Amino acid sequence: MNLRIFLTGVGGQGTLLASRLLGEAALEAGYSPLVSETHGMAQRGGVVISTVVLGDWQSPIISPGEADVLLGFEMLEAYRALDRCHAGSLAIVNTAVIIPYTVSTGQGRYPDPERLLSLMAGQVGRLLAFDAGALARQAGSQLAVNMVLLGALVAADSLPFSGEDLRQVVQQHTKPRFLEANLAAFRMGWDAARNPGNWRRGGA
Repeated sequence: MNLRIFLTGVGGQGTLLASRLLGEAALEAGYSPLVSETHGMAQRGGVVISTVVLGDWQSPIISPGEADVLLGFEMLEAYRALDRCHAGSLAIVNTAVIIPYTVSTGQGRYPDPERLLSLMAGQVGRLLAFDAGALARQAGSQLAVNMVLLGALVAADSLPFSGEDLRQVVQQHTKPRFLEANLAAFRMGWDAARNPGNWRRGGA
């Protein structure tokens, strides 16, 4: 199976860990994943991008129009990465807003969130959008947004390995004191993806 996943967010959201866990789960399932990471200025909420590529590819780089899945940890960053998608892409987007440095210092204005979602829905095949930050806090850890989004990705039926495969990798790589919250966040992400009200029909 050929699959290209583009992950984007801001520093501190766990974007890089999510890509590593996806790569580990793919490896355990018998694939040879390629994973890449681009670190931004985390201390100022800089953009962080990572990719996971499965199948017959020689490079982890995902060029414009090539991403089968866009996993957006922050809505504006997801919108900025929209050019990576194609007409059949699945986009999973956290609707919780993180104000960028330029906006907080008065150098810009954050776009209307509903407008961003509408534009995204018009450019992809499927859009799943919900407040992953709120679910992470409900699970017991505001840092578990990555677990929420991974659970949603599994439930969207776009991975060539099972949700149990990924859940086991999450369990193996989580410190004991965070395990309960991470697994709860993973389940909540799964449930969010099974809620028809979180889905928007793609218009691409």
